Amino acid sequence: MAGTTVRIDGDTLRLPGGVAVRFMRTLRLPESGEHDLPPGLGTFPLRRVADHPDTVPAEWLARGGVMLPVYLREAMWLGFAGSTRPAALQVGAGKVCAVSGKPWSDRLSRDPQNYLALPRQPWLDGINSGKGTVRQFVAVPLGLGATVEGQVTGEEVWGGVQLQCFPLTEEKRAEWEEAQRVLSMETRSVKSVGGGYGAAPGATPPQAPMPMTAAAPAPGGAPRPRAAAAMGLGVGGSMRQEVYRDTRPVEDYTREPGARVFVHLVTPPEWRRITGEEPPPSPVDRAAYTKAGLPWFDYYDEGAQDLPPGEALSGVEPVGGWLGDDLAPWQQPAPGQVHPLKDAPGTPVQDGDW
Repeated sequence: MAGTTVRIDGDTLRLPGGVAVRFMRTLRLPESGEHDLPPGLGTFPLRRVADHPDTVPAEWLARGGVMLPVYLREAMWLGFAGSTRPAALQVGAGKVCAVSGKPWSDRLSRDPQNYLALPRQPWLDGINSGKGTVRQFVAVPLGLGATVEGQVTGEEVWGGVQLQCFPLTEEKRAEWEEAQRVLSMETRSVKSVGGGYGAAPGATPPQAPMPMTAAAPAPGGAPRPRAAAAMGLGVGGSMRQEVYRDTRPVEDYTREPGARVFVHLVTPPEWRRITGEEPPPSPVDRAAYTKAGLPWFDYYDEGAQDLPPGEALSGVEPVGGWLGDDLAPWQQPAPGQVHPLKDAPGTPVQDGDW
């Protein structure tokens, strides 16, 4: 059974084993062609479902987790910059594995690999659908068949994003900590400076732990929360990004997940109704961003090996087939705008039944 130690720390989800996940707003790519990595434009705000029992749908309370506001056809990526120890992280789009394309599982697999190896994998912008490329995560309503879930399974039941982490076993964690201690002693005089794509701002102090109990039902006589517009993840344009093969044996990780969390995607009007808060403004115009000379990115890790694309994911089509052509203007970044990275060429979150 998954643990109950997921916390919201500012706009970061912190899971056991030193795993940190941020949901980043970004520029939506054209659905044709192959592109560099788009920038992060700030984090999506996160709120606990359990904190809004009178306004969220009953099924959301049963699933627990967190929610974030997202516009129709808005793009996002997941950043793991604050992850501190080796861990395996599963990412689901409507309970379809975003790495392998297989159905959601509470077990790790290496054939095919159904998880991300942290901290080597610094971020994930989309589904693993091509050799050395991913297709960008893009928000779309359920009911059209445009989501990854709908195209792979033929049904749209879950929506949202699912996360599940597997920390190192106690023995392997102790070995890793000893190796880090020795490395630190050897290199204590060396200072490094981080930054660029996915760089985390200063962390917010963790919020005090709270009991992870089931949310209380609405008081007798109070109206039942009405159904909210359900959103899931479809795909947009293709970008150059590798999903790395893990170099550790799967036995290095715990057999049972350390924790899991369901991330509900909320339309801006529903976010306002549920939380009473204003959603973030709509994303910046990508042509204006590029015209202003702001950076795009290219990330390469020469010591890592790319996973082959998930067979079920390679045929997932962009959402334009359901929502119409993408009419936002596109301006190709100038060569000097693409910055090479790395190698040059909180409060507990309630889990529920899901």
